[in-house]
Amino acid sequence: MARAFAEIAFTPAVQAVQDRYGVGKARERFLSDDIDPRDALTDHEADFIQARDGFYLGSVGEDGWPYVQFRGGPAGFLQVLDEKTIAWADFRGNRQYLSAGNVTANDKVSLFLMDYPNRRRLKLWGRVRIVEAEDDPALVRSLFPAGYKAIPERAMVVTIAAFDWNCPQHIPQRLTQTEWEAAAADG
Repeated sequence: MARAFAEIAFTPAVQAVQDRYGVGKARERFLSDDIDPRDALTDHEADFIQARDGFYLGSVGEDGWPYVQFRGGPAGFLQVLDEKTIAWADFRGNRQYLSAGNVTANDKVSLFLMDYPNRRRLKLWGRVRIVEAEDDPALVRSLFPAGYKAIPERAMVVTIAAFDWNCPQHIPQRLTQTEWEAAAADG
């Protein structure tokens, strides 16, 4: 676990539970100044992020209730702009605007990116900024996947605060139809 992630995740309540279950001493190694803070994306993370065709977006409403929504599109719709910034064109969906509304009151978000075939996941925490299409049409156009049949309404731009890779222990191996067809064709 990266230090930046531990600094956010290990709240006093989490630390109390860790202490109760006897893992409090292990926590200290993640908070050491000797540990890589991992608050800047490397090429490894960038390649993983840009290969995803979807992710889970967590936000919190004004009343404190968490909300998780799947965001999908063609591989590459989630883009890395630099070592601290990712973004995507936000497509029109069911028009409830729960995530968009939540982040106007609390800009903290969590993204959960899965690679089921290889049993990998990347967790990202950051602060999101909404850029409406009419305010910066060039940005929204640059994030919109060519040929994709969707209506982009805005850009979601996330400044990364921390990230961490999870262990694969309990990730089931799943394949999309396209992945399954490719595996079957290889024999």
